[in-house]
Amino acid sequence: MKKIISIASVLVLTLTACQKEIDLDLENKSGQITIEGNLSDQVEPHFVKITKSVAFTQANQYPQVSNAVVTISDNFGLVDTLKYESEGKYKTSKLKAGVSGRTYTLKVLLEGQTYTSQCEMPEKVHLNGLKLNVMSFFGNTSYDVLPEYIDPPRLGNVYVFFVKVNSQKGTVFETFTDNFGNGVANQRDLNIPNDTDNPVKAGDIVSVEMRSVDSRIYTYFNALNQLAGGGPGGGISPANPPSNISGGALGYFSVHTSEVRSITIK
Repeated sequence: MKKIISIASVLVLTLTACQKEIDLDLENKSGQITIEGNLSDQVEPHFVKITKSVAFTQANQYPQVSNAVVTISDNFGLVDTLKYESEGKYKTSKLKAGVSGRTYTLKVLLEGQTYTSQCEMPEKVHLNGLKLNVMSFFGNTSYDVLPEYIDPPRLGNVYVFFVKVNSQKGTVFETFTDNFGNGVANQRDLNIPNDTDNPVKAGDIVSVEMRSVDSRIYTYFNALNQLAGGGPGGGISPANPPSNISGGALGYFSVHTSEVRSITIK
């Protein structure tokens, strides 16, 4: 099953590298607050997107929230009140980049309700490079890419990888855990999205973003992956993955490290 990533349907990622493109519908409810917060270690604006959910029987048009008060603070005293941009997105101003080991708190005040989340930025694991693997079967060629990194000795590191070809709208994700291969060089490939109507070919550029995430974000994306097969014929009914935001909101607050590499198909 292929689907496209959209946190409007609630976001995006599995335990042993299951690969999907996600467009997951929620439970048949509307009006619930959905928060998508991302803070990385890159020096750039960071965003929190707030929308309201719709029933999965309705069109995927998610009401945007523009009247929330959104702050992100850390355990060193920094407090940043985010400014509303557009399309339900609130942007940081003081907070330039997250720091590994620091704990960040998200607070959203909206319509008399408070939603909060805490997340610690994990240790950064560097994406040293990418290696392309080419496979041919009965005249058909497929490609995998090996992310080259060394897992730290401490058990419990978890990762999310986003893979994109050229400027494709859909982004494939996979998640890795170090339950196997702890403390050694990575040996697991990532699948490259290959649209049958627009197959991957020589000259295409494959981009991979590697994120080191905390265990609750990993659990969220792992559950999202499992739920991606829901609905009629999928074995389970549409549902909501476990949010790390208190107060009854859907979604997540992810504090993660990020590194991007690219490789050209030859």
